[in-house]
Amino acid sequence: MNPPAGARRATPGIVIRSVLFFILYNLAGVVHSFFCVLIGPFLPFRKRYRFVNLWTGFSMALLRHLNGVRVRVEGREHLPAGGFVVLANHQSSWETFFLQLLISPQATVLKRELLWLPFFGWGLALLRPIRIDRGKGRAALKALLSQGTSRLHEGVPVVIYPEGSRQSPGTLGHFNHGGALLACRAGVPVVAMAHNSGDCWPARSWLRFPGEITLRISPVINTDGKDAKTVTAAAEQWIIYHYPGRLNKNTTP
Repeated sequence: MNPPAGARRATPGIVIRSVLFFILYNLAGVVHSFFCVLIGPFLPFRKRYRFVNLWTGFSMALLRHLNGVRVRVEGREHLPAGGFVVLANHQSSWETFFLQLLISPQATVLKRELLWLPFFGWGLALLRPIRIDRGKGRAALKALLSQGTSRLHEGVPVVIYPEGSRQSPGTLGHFNHGGALLACRAGVPVVAMAHNSGDCWPARSWLRFPGEITLRISPVINTDGKDAKTVTAAAEQWIIYHYPGRLNKNTTP
């Protein structure tokens, strides 16, 4: 098990490799985004999704070979076919990258401001994400339910981070009910995911620590006859019990 990222020492080697990752990751993103904007709009959605995520695959390979970050996935067989909702804990940008490759295609719920970012946002917009304005509570929920139901009925899974913001390693934030409500309204199952990405890719840090990120996938959580609160609680409890590491006491049941 990796020690918490905050407790890890950034050796000169880690600093150098982290700087190299930052440079190569961003340089590749700028170049690839240019081609995405030129070519992406003319591709069918599924081919466009794979083309845009060539950069994602490059970033994950770079993280593995340059920074020594290994990934172990447990429970891949639990992923159902067709539309479903993923409820995952949120610690860094790693999961927003890796899940794009694990579940392909997918629709991710994100702040609409991200789509305004040069290069990165332009490519992201081509993936038909679910855009919400988090500053407008009711309007954001309405947008989530409307756009999310449309994607699910097309057979495209929806990925949601119910904590909203990234948490420190070993910590879980408050789980919002929007994702579970979407699943209940659309009549699709939920899959919970627990991971420790912040141990290797800390939030709001350019450092990348070597180690292993474990992603655990739950069996399907059926939503038939259940309300959003019950489904959210089931997903949260599964994540708590299967978190790959030690959780702070205030996050345990």
